Amino acid sequence: MSARSFAVLIYVMTLLFGQTAHAQTQELKIYGSRVTKVIVGELAPHIEKLTGLKPVVDADVAQASKRKIESGAPLDVAVLVDFQIDDLIKQGKLLGDSRMDLMKSGIGVAVKRGAPKPDISTVEAFKQTLLKAKSITYLKEGASTIHLRKVFDQLGITDAILAKTVQTMTKSVSELVADGQAEIGLIVTPNILSVPGAELVGELPDAINKYVMFTAAISAQSPNKDAARKLLQFLKTPEATAVIKAKGNEPS
Repeated sequence: MSARSFAVLIYVMTLLFGQTAHAQTQELKIYGSRVTKVIVGELAPHIEKLTGLKPVVDADVAQASKRKIESGAPLDVAVLVDFQIDDLIKQGKLLGDSRMDLMKSGIGVAVKRGAPKPDISTVEAFKQTLLKAKSITYLKEGASTIHLRKVFDQLGITDAILAKTVQTMTKSVSELVADGQAEIGLIVTPNILSVPGAELVGELPDAINKYVMFTAAISAQSPNKDAARKLLQFLKTPEATAVIKAKGNEPS
């Protein structure tokens, strides 16, 4: 390779690297659930206009996202379960003065769209529905799962449930139900509503239901703190809370 060709190659590589770095600085990186991704996706034009940055959501189950943040993954904003955010603040990963409860979601029961809806109107009816189901799915990790395991113990059906449980970390509970790989799905309601092939039967009876609080905070290492604060402020506006509610959440 001639000296001139080599110089041209270096110039092109430098230009490409510069473009890539520039593109990265134009993104507002958010860690959150798929529901967060759906909400941000719908509000993206407003967010980008307000902050000057394109919002990009890395969607995963909350516990997996927390591990990524703990390992030093770069981000601007995290939207996780409240106690996970609190722990990350204690670790110095997130800014305590940016902490904001965003929305809460109850735990719902899903079936394949068009399938008969089982009776979950009472605690006993819910118990019998689970015992009669051929297969049940819920996240291996998740705030809803922590509560569900307590409910199973309370109802005395833990062993019976485990024998027919299809647990997932990488695939959505609602998608497994929609695909017919599980008869009953148990997960926060917005997750069910986000999958066209799944149908919400209803939420757990009040006596055993639990609201999972999703909380937002800004990364201590974010290079876009001002834009991140504008995002959090926007998520409290009537325009944003209307979308949050429409996706099955209760704005906080």
